Amino acid sequence: MKVPVSTTTTIAARRGACLAVLAALLAPPAAAAAPLPYSKPAFDHAVAAREPVIVHFAAGWCPTCQAQKPVIERILMDPTLRQVKFFVADYDRELGLRNKLAVNQQSTLIVFKAGYEVTRSVGDTNRESLARMFRRAL
Repeated sequence: MKVPVSTTTTIAARRGACLAVLAALLAPPAAAAAPLPYSKPAFDHAVAAREPVIVHFAAGWCPTCQAQKPVIERILMDPTLRQVKFFVADYDRELGLRNKLAVNQQSTLIVFKAGYEVTRSVGDTNRESLARMFRRAL
């Protein structure tokens, strides 16, 4: 039996729509704020533009920084943090920024709102307190 073309087209369209819905449901949620490697021009521009900014001073050899990383990535999945610019500064290489912001220890997080520092923490790995801290940028 031959199926009319309009029926075949309708079935294909429905199948395509179902696959699109399924793909959307199975896809991981998009990150609200992707971590960016620190660059002086980008950081200075974001702060001067009064954007919500967070900078994380991390070192590859630092166990606390490594513990913070998955916690931070999870927090940044929150869509309300979409507008936050999250910079990761290499603690060992960004001496100028460390001096400018008076950072004395790796695993330091600094939050800026409207161009000004509003809070900072050192060594915190608690998801709830970091999430609360990050929202202060908004």
